Amino acid sequence: MPVSITLIQTSFIAGNIEANVARIGVFHQMAAIAKADLVVFSEMALSGYSPEDLMLNSTFQDSAMRAVEQCAALTKTGPAILLGALWRDGDDLHNAAFLIENGQIIRRQYKHHLPNYGVFDERRYFAAGPMPAPVEWRGIKLGVLICEDLWFPDVCAALAQGGAELLIAINASPFETGKARAREQVAALRAGETGLPLLYVNQICGQDELVFDGASFVLDRQGMPTARLHALREDIELVRLQKKSGLWEPLPGNLKPMQGDIELTYRVIMLGLHDFVTRNGFAGVVLGMSGGMDSALAAALAVDALGADRVRLVMMPSPVTSRDSIDDAAACAQRLGVRLDTVPIEPGMQAFEAMMGSMFDGEVSPLALGENQTRVRAGILLAISAREHLLLLNTGNKSEMATGFTTIYGDLCGHYAVLKDVYKTTVYELAAWRNTQGDVIAQRIFTKAPSAELYPGQTDQDTLPPYPELDAILRQLVEQRCDIDEVVAQGHARKTVEQVSAMLYAAQYKRHQAPPGVKVGTMSFQRDWRYPITNGWHVMQHNQAVTRLTDAGRTIDNLRL
Repeated sequence: MPVSITLIQTSFIAGNIEANVARIGVFHQMAAIAKADLVVFSEMALSGYSPEDLMLNSTFQDSAMRAVEQCAALTKTGPAILLGALWRDGDDLHNAAFLIENGQIIRRQYKHHLPNYGVFDERRYFAAGPMPAPVEWRGIKLGVLICEDLWFPDVCAALAQGGAELLIAINASPFETGKARAREQVAALRAGETGLPLLYVNQICGQDELVFDGASFVLDRQGMPTARLHALREDIELVRLQKKSGLWEPLPGNLKPMQGDIELTYRVIMLGLHDFVTRNGFAGVVLGMSGGMDSALAAALAVDALGADRVRLVMMPSPVTSRDSIDDAAACAQRLGVRLDTVPIEPGMQAFEAMMGSMFDGEVSPLALGENQTRVRAGILLAISAREHLLLLNTGNKSEMATGFTTIYGDLCGHYAVLKDVYKTTVYELAAWRNTQGDVIAQRIFTKAPSAELYPGQTDQDTLPPYPELDAILRQLVEQRCDIDEVVAQGHARKTVEQVSAMLYAAQYKRHQAPPGVKVGTMSFQRDWRYPITNGWHVMQHNQAVTRLTDAGRTIDNLRL
């Protein structure tokens, strides 16, 4: 007899157990209307992934465990439920899966492999469970996998050897570029190894720096996709399975196409920003417009994520700001349909120079005056943020964050950094893609030399290598964790690589104070890159580079202070 399983790809809020239970109840009712036999939710659905140290609170643990019983009560009528939740067993806390039906918990299963790398820190909270065995449900032996358990062949092999007829994986898997394809490839390996169909459910939401992108799917026994849910939006798929020659096979379903990496990255940042703003109770966002590419792209992302009525743009020109920058910022705001306020900052610059002149032997340096521009602007934006309860959106990119090419307490300021994990060259790619959806960023912004306009004639490349070269070096130093010799072997000049490496490590103190931002790559500075600020190894390895930079009149402390 055929069986129908509904996959629920939805959003859960970390820590809001009551809201998550209510959400499960709504989708359970929908699945009942669709005549589903089983409805499947994602990993840690009841508590959201991840509540982090909330899970160390015994009251929170008690509430999460009661929520499992509340969900069990839902199944007194309608389909069975498979979901993830945390569970305390004696002195141990577990990341668990529950199969519940007819008001009862049929099976409680603990996660076997606990990820403890990159953004994952599960061994801080959970004890590992034993190798799982299949659970019999309505005459079918189900092999249940909890996220990381899919990535190792031993769990699937044990389930298959135990007689499993169908694999179901519940997940909270965050986005990284290329990861959606990697998930399907790994799942296809498991399906091929075991000869079993596999149903994969992932959640969607922004949770601080992480974005869970959904893209759930169904594979047949050969590992070929028969259904795929949307990425980055709620979706439901009713999967119908029937037996053929004694083996379960999923019938063809809705097979949504995979999006390209640039479009996915853009939409990931949108979702991360939207959920951070709304779940933290901000009325909207405010950001400074410079007339450059970073702020133009950040403004477009904000409007797309929140709507023009929740975005406030402010242009804060100084005597150094070019007419082109003023015009380009205004054109971008007009195309986006957002109000742009203008607040000249020359009075603040003059006050600073007058106040500090005696401290600088009667003359404040152009660099100090230039740096203070960004701090005056930050003060204006913070005042607007506080008055109107708007999130201050930082517009700095990963190339700047990596090299320290940013002013601490100035343009490093903000509550959330949408481009923090996006290299400058990718910023241009994202902007070009956005313009294919509606031309909002003027072409002159694409072609003019990037500049912070701290003093007349200044450009980024006065201090940094050209961005294509810089980003290629940074990708190897950061994403690949290569050393200097390995990067040089890729064809880059040693002097340039040493310069970039020295800047990278010297800027660690700035990154410790930077706002959180959406993770899109494999090595985000917030979660993955964990280096000490006081770094004797770096000093030892980079003595020659430090000497060269200092001799050139540049302190390693960093380019922009």
